[in-house]
Amino acid sequence: MLTVIFYVAITVEAMTAALAAGRRKMDWFGVCVLACVTALGGGSARDIILGHYPLSWVENPYLLLISCGAALLTIAIARVVDRLRWPFLLLDALGLVVFSIIGCNVGMAMGVHPMIVIVAGMLTGITGGILRDVLCNDVPLVFSGELYATCSAVTGAIYYFGLQWGGHADVMIVVAGAIGFTMRVLAIFFKWEMPKFVYDKDLR
Repeated sequence: MLTVIFYVAITVEAMTAALAAGRRKMDWFGVCVLACVTALGGGSARDIILGHYPLSWVENPYLLLISCGAALLTIAIARVVDRLRWPFLLLDALGLVVFSIIGCNVGMAMGVHPMIVIVAGMLTGITGGILRDVLCNDVPLVFSGELYATCSAVTGAIYYFGLQWGGHADVMIVVAGAIGFTMRVLAIFFKWEMPKFVYDKDLR
């Protein structure tokens, strides 16, 4: 189940990145690059920081084909995809929690500190979107008040500590995923945001 949702999440992230590339009038190569960076950047950043090799897309090159294929498909059906805002938001929320859980699994397999396990999950969940926004010359969504990274961290913490307290892996995937997914959907629906730091005093 986790593997299936992972591939769905990769596809969705690639498609949303392709739409972002289209809004910036990128060529087809740029669209594919942005799709791959968004879909696979989180796992790559996690693996590089933790020294976990080979990278997921190096070990499984088909991930590149899926990302590029989803991006090119989006070019062909962009007008249809652009209307499916809520389905994509829901799938993105699902992808966030799945990426977070997968990242935690990598951290636990490497035997790192519990805090780093949760950070590994969060890196997997949010870094692709950060890289997408930076390449599009935007302030990353996750830094703009969106309750996104928090949902990832909560998912990872529930999953990790649930396992440490004797919870069955499959049960904890469902519990942590359900809580993280619900939290993200409620944040979108009710526009929950992180507190913002606003400092605009003229220092001159």
